[in-house]
Amino acid sequence: MSNALDLSKNEKGSELMSNTLILEKNRKRLRARLPFSILEGLGVLIIILVFFLPIFWIVITAFKPENEVYTTSVFFKPTLANFKTVFSPAFNVGKYYSNSIIVVAVTLLITIPVSILASYSLSRFRIPGKQIFMFAILATQFIPMIVNVIPYFIMFRNWGLLDTTTALIIVNLGQTIPYAIWLIKGFIDRIPPDMEEAATIDGAGRFQVIWHVLLPLVKPGIITATVFCFVTIWNEFMFALVLTNQDAVTLPVALQFFNGEKGVLWNQMSAAGILFVLPTIILMIIVRKQFILGMTSGGVK
Repeated sequence: MSNALDLSKNEKGSELMSNTLILEKNRKRLRARLPFSILEGLGVLIIILVFFLPIFWIVITAFKPENEVYTTSVFFKPTLANFKTVFSPAFNVGKYYSNSIIVVAVTLLITIPVSILASYSLSRFRIPGKQIFMFAILATQFIPMIVNVIPYFIMFRNWGLLDTTTALIIVNLGQTIPYAIWLIKGFIDRIPPDMEEAATIDGAGRFQVIWHVLLPLVKPGIITATVFCFVTIWNEFMFALVLTNQDAVTLPVALQFFNGEKGVLWNQMSAAGILFVLPTIILMIIVRKQFILGMTSGGVK
């Protein structure tokens, strides 16, 4: 009995010693890791300041009164006068905003259905020269946008489409459709054709299979493509600057109009900038779950 007790005490002692050694090793690791943790924290803080400080400053500038614009004060009496001013006839932001919405809406209404059907055809059917066609689609994304500006300008001038939303829609379709085809096709390729064959055996037609079977499964990919295309169209500046001058001016181009006798009107420009980024923020809040799912699977991955 005495030997058993001594053995038990020895085991407890060795276990306590082992735990003490483990704790000591962990403390040493923490001490060695501390400088790196501090550097990581400083790095994160710098990144936050670089990315979010300009956004914060734009937001507070948009609500600053005229006499506070050129000060560094963050405490002031906020005002909505800047937002009222940008919608006045002097700046007419409402018209530019509607132009941007029209261009984005029409472009997406054409891009997404065309891209879905094209992606399905390229994924499921044997098409002669399909690889060459796919490479040609991808190659359009390698061409710098500035290279196409002059040809588009000459073409739309001859057609009488300069300074029209139609011209901007055509230009944006050339950017969004190839990208959306490649993206959505990656999601369709991951879906087994057996599911569509089963629906066909049950009597479903080709478009019924696409609508009821395929689309629900590739919904994250469609939403991801829609978000990327939306951001591309909404932020497009170069073509809008060259191809428009008055009637079809979009909001990115309109931001350059905020100049006065005293220089840049920072408070009005900041207010217009907030209105510019607002639709993108709202869209991301609405589709964030599906967008994240699409980013971590399918063609994006």
